[in-house]
Amino acid sequence: MGKNIQAIRGMNDYLPADTRVWQKIEETLKGILRGYGFSEIRTPIVEHTPLFRRAIGEVTDVVEKEMYTFNDRNEESLTLRPENTAGCVRAGIEHGLLYNQEQRLWYFGPMFRYEKPQKGRYRQFHQMGAEVFGLAGPDIDAEIIMMTARWWRALGIAEHVTLELNSIGSVEARASYRDALVEFLEQHKESLDEDCQRRMYTNPLRVLDSKNVGVQQLLNDAPKLFDYLDDESKQHFEGLCALLDAAGITYRINQRLVRGLDYYNRTVFEWVTTALGAQGTVCAGGRYDGMVAQLGGHSTPAVGFAMGMERMVLLVQEVNPEFTAGTAVADVYFASFGTDSKPAVLLLAEKIRDEMPSLRLMTNHGGGNFKKQLSRADKHGAKVALILGEDEIREGQVTVKDLRNGQQNTIAQHDITAHLTELLG
Repeated sequence: MGKNIQAIRGMNDYLPADTRVWQKIEETLKGILRGYGFSEIRTPIVEHTPLFRRAIGEVTDVVEKEMYTFNDRNEESLTLRPENTAGCVRAGIEHGLLYNQEQRLWYFGPMFRYEKPQKGRYRQFHQMGAEVFGLAGPDIDAEIIMMTARWWRALGIAEHVTLELNSIGSVEARASYRDALVEFLEQHKESLDEDCQRRMYTNPLRVLDSKNVGVQQLLNDAPKLFDYLDDESKQHFEGLCALLDAAGITYRINQRLVRGLDYYNRTVFEWVTTALGAQGTVCAGGRYDGMVAQLGGHSTPAVGFAMGMERMVLLVQEVNPEFTAGTAVADVYFASFGTDSKPAVLLLAEKIRDEMPSLRLMTNHGGGNFKKQLSRADKHGAKVALILGEDEIREGQVTVKDLRNGQQNTIAQHDITAHLTELLG
């Protein structure tokens, strides 16, 4: 007998009990996205490798160490998507969605990065994200941050996440700051760890995001990025902060927040939590006005964000388990008795489904006495049991049992949908 084949490390199965929790969270988030005028886009999981190299940046951790890249049979380099902003931009350019028009897009699906698996951080992970194209002002930045704040209220986790905010300015402003930062780091090179020494010349702004406590202390004396911002970026950031203040959105300005991908400019933000240990970021994004032109389209302002679903599910389960407590499989469970009852049960069940398409109705199969069938109803979370036996079939009736309070009565079969609507609200 051969050895059992197991899932690849860092790529997990989600069983029915898991997916019911995911679905409840997803449906809540998608409803809010639709309420803000966003439409779904679905892009391929596999893209041409140059898309990510050009969009994300050659010297980022994602491109250098984390991408799943391979040659297909035509020796063409392909990559499993490590994120989906680049894919959205590619699709928008390819299908003419971006030029001189506003687009609000959202997506959901698996992403892939080769890194050490840990709690809430896997090699195949899922992101829900949103992208807005064609709007340059700070008002749309503020609105998408307000929308994410509405997500947290809907999930009951608002008290457990904190907004961090920064502006990284224009490309030109960052170039000036980069020179000043490199000059400072060169003077303290012996105090930098190996990773920061490597990044010092290739991507020095990433040193600001180092998790090394000693490096963070050293950076207290480093030049400040905000001092190098261009006037337009400063005005944009001041406008964003004023709008968030007016909306009552609390935030902390973190001048070392730069994000790990090269395409950002001006606004960057992260929602962070202390409830999940070291993996504190649950949602992050910012403005990336140069990417559309960089990938071959017309110059188009853009802003967006992405959220890791694994971490979000963990966070909701950790701080608001009541939210996912009501993930029942069925609203109504149909029990039956007698050798000739099965055809009548199946036909009546189909009639109810026709008239109540959103109702979750399960029929009992495999026999079992009354107690056993009601036990199955309870296992699936049903609120109501329908009972059909020989007497009910003969009289054209069905017995309805409220499993919450134990009350039951027998009604005519043609009245069943009206009765269930009243009973279930």
